[in-house]
Amino acid sequence: MKKHIAVTLGLVTLLACATQAGQQELAARMKQAREEAAATSAQLNTTLQALNTLVCQTEGDLRPAYQAFKAEIPRTQAAATATSVRVETMTREKERYFGDWQNAINGISNMSLHKKAQKRLNAASQSYDKVKANLITAGEKFRPFLSDLADVEKSLSQDVTAAGVKSVKGVTKRANWDYQFVSKSINKALKEMEKMEKALSSQAE
Repeated sequence: MKKHIAVTLGLVTLLACATQAGQQELAARMKQAREEAAATSAQLNTTLQALNTLVCQTEGDLRPAYQAFKAEIPRTQAAATATSVRVETMTREKERYFGDWQNAINGISNMSLHKKAQKRLNAASQSYDKVKANLITAGEKFRPFLSDLADVEKSLSQDVTAAGVKSVKGVTKRANWDYQFVSKSINKALKEMEKMEKALSSQAE
């Protein structure tokens, strides 16, 4: 009997350690994802500013402004790719993050503690899914935004003139519109990631 109790306690201890390690890794991943999403948000803003600066220039040589805008396009494309990769990673790794945690909760006999622990896991899992959903939406909204950027760049590649810039103002307006949806989704993901980081933090407040 004593041996059985000792084995049970040992398994519970192992599960608790695994759960703590899993939560710490999840918190670290959320921090990494948040920093990445924040960088993407900043890149989007920089790109749009470069485009608007070009279109709003009314005098002087337009080529420097065009080159500045053109330089931001591959960076924005890289940010879009990073967002897609992040979604794939989150989909692939969710079970690893929450599996051991759930196993530990399943081993809690005290119903009050069990319910509280399950509530904590469910809240974290829901936040995780919200982050992923918002990043998926951002990825979908990235496509028309990137398409607009590419069209402007191609249109002006051989026609960096006042007339050429004037001709892309309609597409620029649409790019500004598309940007709002990408930015909104990323900001929602950022808020949810911040919420998760705080909930999983080992720092008492």
